[in-house]
Amino acid sequence: MSSYKGHTLFALILSLLFFHNPLIVALTVIGANIPDFDHKFKRDTVYKIIILGLVLFIVLYILKLPYLLGLIVLFLGLTFYFSQHRSFTHSIFGLFVLTATVSLILIFAAELIPFSNAYILMFILIILIGFLFLNTQLLAIFIACFVLSILFFGPISINYIEVAFGLFLGILSHIVLDSFSPAGIKLFAPISSKKVHKKFGMAVIAILAILAIVYYIYYGNFFIDLILGFLQSMI
Repeated sequence: MSSYKGHTLFALILSLLFFHNPLIVALTVIGANIPDFDHKFKRDTVYKIIILGLVLFIVLYILKLPYLLGLIVLFLGLTFYFSQHRSFTHSIFGLFVLTATVSLILIFAAELIPFSNAYILMFILIILIGFLFLNTQLLAIFIACFVLSILFFGPISINYIEVAFGLFLGILSHIVLDSFSPAGIKLFAPISSKKVHKKFGMAVIAILAILAIVYYIYYGNFFIDLILGFLQSMI
């Protein structure tokens, strides 16, 4: 099994090929750490997510505010609780469910909280999501790099489609990397328990590489330009 460090690094590299917004890069890194919350050693955090969902639901209901946010958080926690390791959360169906669920949590929270600056609000929400899903050994480094990137690049416009796509790419990167392990992944759980291995991972990486090249041709990419400039200077 790939470590959280391996998943984080792989997601970071992928995100830099497609995004230049620090918020979306951060979401991709966070997304890469989400699927493993189906593991037993994450159970305490899963309980916290479930309790948080219940509390949010009750508080928002009493205040006569949109309480759907609490139900979505609760659904996320229950998804992890009832999932076997490397089963649903590592499947195609889990990929879309986790992407949609976490995206909706961020979107509903952003719409619910009255804050004049949407970018700063999303920045705060992503930091909070990072506290929930990132390993404590990575969290301090993550926050420091995140803040520095915001200061360096400055505010960049963000939309909810990018939020969902960043999470999707991060979760997908986790599934792809785990397919290279000897145990493989149950790609079509819960419908089928058949496992896929590195051929699936290699195919997805090849597709992502082609998409990254096409994206670079049409839109350019700061990270790739930086690498190419470095290589040219070395020649």
